[in-house]
Amino acid sequence: MDRKESLIEYPSDFPIKVMGATHDEFAATIVDVVVAHDPSFHAGKVEMRPSSNGNYIGLTLTVRATSREQLDNIYRELSGHPMVKIVL
Repeated sequence: MDRKESLIEYPSDFPIKVMGATHDEFAATIVDVVVAHDPSFHAGKVEMRPSSNGNYIGLTLTVRATSREQLDNIYRELSGHPMVKIVL
């Protein structure tokens, strides 16, 4: 199998999970990052789950993936964001 070959067919809906400390602006900030790479994305495509202690919040954002490069750029920007603890 060619290393460049993708298991994802493009375009497709692709869920990205992001965790960070609970903060009033966390979800809005993460949505802004994603919209920069997927202009069709909107806050209605976000699922939020607080941690059991309420210290962290988990977001699942379903983006419209159009290329491997686009997904790589989203993951890179989210992973480097100071509010983000982990991206899956």
